[in-house]
Amino acid sequence: MDEVLVERVLRAVEQVPPGRVVSYGDLAALVGTGPRQVGAVMRHWGAEVTWWRVTSHAGDLRADLLARARPHWDQEGIEVRPDGRGCPIAVYRADLVRLGADYAGAVADLEDAGSGTRSPAPEDHAGDAAGWAT
Repeated sequence: MDEVLVERVLRAVEQVPPGRVVSYGDLAALVGTGPRQVGAVMRHWGAEVTWWRVTSHAGDLRADLLARARPHWDQEGIEVRPDGRGCPIAVYRADLVRLGADYAGAVADLEDAGSGTRSPAPEDHAGDAAGWAT
């Protein structure tokens, strides 16, 4: 897998503030890839970042991941829905415009693999937040 993509995804996750979550699709739109690629990065390299802040589009986590995430969620004030499958993402989703700006600063030193171009400016990710909500 592209090392720059891995680093972009991990840095994006690190920008999600405590008590907030994003979906795989939110991160995919932010870094310019697909949700499955974000999932692959998280599966292989996500253990060192705040992985419990990344959920499905509905705020769900697999049962085994939710069990491991619960202590983090409890500490950060993220409540589990009554169905026990995840959090109400509409309540806990990070401000995606702010996340985009924070992300742009966090990856400013990375170059796109093979292209020699710099990472996008913050305004490139400060578009309509609803477009990121997948």
